[in-house]
Amino acid sequence: MRRSAILCGAILILAFGARAQIRPESTLFLGTSFPALSAAIPSPGPAAFAAPEPAPAPQGVYGVVPNYNFQIYGGFSYFHFYELPGETGNLDGFNVAAEYFPHAGHIGLDGEYAVGFAPQSGQLTVLDAGMGGVRFRVQNHRGDELWAHGLVGLAHFVPLTPYGGDNALVIEAGGGLDVLPKRGGRLAYRLEADVLGTYFFGTYQFSPKISIGAVYRF
Repeated sequence: MRRSAILCGAILILAFGARAQIRPESTLFLGTSFPALSAAIPSPGPAAFAAPEPAPAPQGVYGVVPNYNFQIYGGFSYFHFYELPGETGNLDGFNVAAEYFPHAGHIGLDGEYAVGFAPQSGQLTVLDAGMGGVRFRVQNHRGDELWAHGLVGLAHFVPLTPYGGDNALVIEAGGGLDVLPKRGGRLAYRLEADVLGTYFFGTYQFSPKISIGAVYRF
């Protein structure tokens, strides 16, 4: 019995000592603080909740006028026809033309028909010409056009004279100005000045021609 009592007392003393050693360590674990979850995940600032800035308004394009592919012209014309050396005639008539500009560019195709009438020696004199060629144009900020062209074709003269045939090759060179009454519009007024070169009656003629009329673009 005595030995049993001593053994039990020793066990109690050891158990008490072990408990005394574990408690300080356990308090160390309990006193240790883990970083807060709010510190690990940053809170969104005021900018995160701000409304997005509106997209900038589209900017208009200023100073640009449309270039059209087609033009149709009609107007009055005046020829000063140098028929023969020392003999000239003034012919009044009309002029029509059509132009096409691929891709609405500066260089295009040009077709023209011009005719003039005048009384001569009791008969009606008629000079007409159909031509085709090339036109070059430049445009300002309003849409007005300054242009030049060169054409070649066939001219016909009536009446038949004893000096030669009534058909001849014709070459026209000149230019003009198309003025828009309204900026960027389709209808313009044209002033044109040309020189017609022909070969009638065994001699060359270089005759000035002036035309004024209206142009429609589309």
